Amino acid sequence: MDKIYYSSFIAFQYLVKKTPLFLQTPILNLIANLAYLFDVRHKKIAFINLDFAFNNTLSKKRKKEIVKRCYKNLVYNLADFIKNQGISKEELLEKVEVKNEHFIKEAIKRKEKIIFITAHYGNWELTGLFVGAFYGPLTIVGRRLDSKVMDKILTKNREQFDIKLVDKMGAMRSLIKDMKEGRRIGLLVDQNTATNEGELIKFFDKEARHTPAAALLARKFDAVIIPVFIETDDFKKYRLTFYEPIKTKKSQNQKEDILQSIQAQADITEKVIKKRPEEWFWFHKRWKNRYEEIYK
Repeated sequence: MDKIYYSSFIAFQYLVKKTPLFLQTPILNLIANLAYLFDVRHKKIAFINLDFAFNNTLSKKRKKEIVKRCYKNLVYNLADFIKNQGISKEELLEKVEVKNEHFIKEAIKRKEKIIFITAHYGNWELTGLFVGAFYGPLTIVGRRLDSKVMDKILTKNREQFDIKLVDKMGAMRSLIKDMKEGRRIGLLVDQNTATNEGELIKFFDKEARHTPAAALLARKFDAVIIPVFIETDDFKKYRLTFYEPIKTKKSQNQKEDILQSIQAQADITEKVIKKRPEEWFWFHKRWKNRYEEIYK
């Protein structure tokens, strides 16, 4: 299976690196359209999520636009992943425009410990790369891929610019160690968790499980949580936006402190998604822990 994954990646890499842009763009669009047509399982999940999140208020046309754009995001994100192999800081600055940078600069000036949170939104791989390049050193969490050869390629790309990748399994010990050493942390906080791994919050006014990792670390180290999201109109230039930092209380009621911090993280994520729903990864069973029946 590794050989199939690797061969497919090499073929796609050749397409991205060797094909002229005027040919590459229609080919990438074709791949995205074919994925929309034939990937029945994930397409169904996306439509279910959209109906559930927006209470069946979106038109069929709008839902189709969003889901088709989701497939396009994935294809173009993979292409950009390849283009970013060995990228320089100067090249990153040419493709990424930064909004609300004062939030991160002020936190750095105050010498605060920093935890970045984001979601599977826009080109999230580029988010980590840019933040690590200009606001690092950064430790990020990710799940190891089943394919060893592809995991090696992914890790190499993610660990540019003093970015350290730690496996999701047993990550907390590494994160605590790295925060003590002054590294910044980057976490994706928008996916479903098991009952024993997440806290209940409201997301799109529905109950959902949410990882407490950022809140626990923030409370322990008196760190500031800075939400950051990236988006694009043309898959050439990107806008990376920092949002108002989240401070986690440290009262005598630890559980309430954690829940308030987690809800604030969910709220800003929801706000960003509602603004541009086509940027989010709707293929994930986000509400499975509480509403498993909707996916059957």
